[in-house]
Amino acid sequence: MISTWSTATGRTLRAVRGTSAPVTYGLIALCCLVFALGPASGLVPGHGSGDALLAAQRAYFRRWGVVPAELFAGAPEAVLTPATALFVHGSWVHLLGNMLFLFVFGAMTEERMGRVEFTLFYAGCGCLALLGYAAANAASEQSLVGASGAISAVLGAFLYLFPRARVTSLLPFLFFLPLRFPAWVVLPFWAALQWLAAGQASDGPGVAYLAHLVGFGLGFGYAWLRYGRQAGGPGGAVVGDERATRVKAAPAPVTEGEKQP
Repeated sequence: MISTWSTATGRTLRAVRGTSAPVTYGLIALCCLVFALGPASGLVPGHGSGDALLAAQRAYFRRWGVVPAELFAGAPEAVLTPATALFVHGSWVHLLGNMLFLFVFGAMTEERMGRVEFTLFYAGCGCLALLGYAAANAASEQSLVGASGAISAVLGAFLYLFPRARVTSLLPFLFFLPLRFPAWVVLPFWAALQWLAAGQASDGPGVAYLAHLVGFGLGFGYAWLRYGRQAGGPGGAVVGDERATRVKAAPAPVTEGEKQP
């Protein structure tokens, strides 16, 4: 059994290293593995069922998620939670929504930045986005989990680096007809939806839209400062064959950065 598991793991790692975006696919695999082993997935019998499972989930989110009140109170166990929260998700929908967007937009962004820079960019922007949300809600006792800030930062960087890349979008008010728009139309529309939702968000459990906005702004700002006129924006050079690039996605407000009770 152990030998079989080691062989499968080795093949997976070799496959990831052989791709053009190993960090992106590695992050997706890691997030899925962490979720599958955690109590939110419901796959591990050891976490119990019913009330016991709910209690295990609450304790899990509080231990590994960002709790603003504890973070700014200086609790030692809360120091690393802005990093650990990036790999914890609250539900299957939460996980799949985040991983879809990372899969669609992460690979091209990683190829443009390079593996090391993309890794630091993803982790740094993700932590800063969670800290930004926590600072705006410093007294909150709710835990914040998910790759919200990091993936939103990837979207922001993608917008600057590949503004003319065509994104296949499924819009609910158009009966989910697949339509293709350039990234400079789709991603600002997505950001506007997050802004509107953030203004209507309640203090209860739900989606931390502010973390999306902070991450998106950080990602766009980083790409602008780092790459300047190298990117394919107005007045810049087109990177690769961006005009022929087609990206498939469903840019509805994804359930990133869930606040847990």
